[in-house]
Amino acid sequence: MFRIETEVDRARRDLLHSRLRDTNTKASPVLRALRKTPAERELPLHVWVLDDQDELAAGLVGHTWTAWLHVAYLWVDERWRGAGLGSRVLAEAEKIARSERGCTSSRLETWDFQAPGFYKKQGYEVVCVIPDYPPGITEYTLTKRLS
Repeated sequence: MFRIETEVDRARRDLLHSRLRDTNTKASPVLRALRKTPAERELPLHVWVLDDQDELAAGLVGHTWTAWLHVAYLWVDERWRGAGLGSRVLAEAEKIARSERGCTSSRLETWDFQAPGFYKKQGYEVVCVIPDYPPGITEYTLTKRLS
């Protein structure tokens, strides 16, 4: 007999994560080789652009893991859009990921009304399209080889 519960439970979440990690490590020689190496850990990667008043003009929040940069957020203040700040911030993050952390690829997600065209101009390719996520919006996953 089983009982289903739906409350948020951090201890069970952590236990589930640990068990899934153990199962994945056992099943994958690639993940097994990663364990207990520096590449196993996610390292934050942030890039900030401040204006002459020390106000945030643009920024990128992401992390590196194994050989990948994952861009979570990239934003440019409306006053500075079209001035090349987004390209510069993204290029700086890619440079750090490549030269300081050994990354060979980058990935990110964006919605149809945000910036898929911008990322394509930066050399990213669409690898996944999820329509209606959320309803009425299309989400894109894009990747790029860092050379």
